[in-house]
Amino acid sequence: MADIEAAKAAFNRFDADGDGQVSPDEFKRAMAEMGDPFVTGPIAEAVIKAKDSDANGTMSFDEFWQAIQNS
Repeated sequence: MADIEAAKAAFNRFDADGDGQVSPDEFKRAMAEMGDPFVTGPIAEAVIKAKDSDANGTMSFDEFWQAIQNS
């Protein structure tokens, strides 16, 4: 997914409150809405932590973009 517009649309599905950051709770909720009810709180926290390069507890679009560029 190297298309930045597609990446922004994907990121926005997770960023429920529109603050530009995806919290573990937002990630968990979005995954459930997309059909994956098995993402628990600890799993969501681990995913966000793995992408959270500035260690603020959330994932920004820049962190999301960097993660998909490296995959």
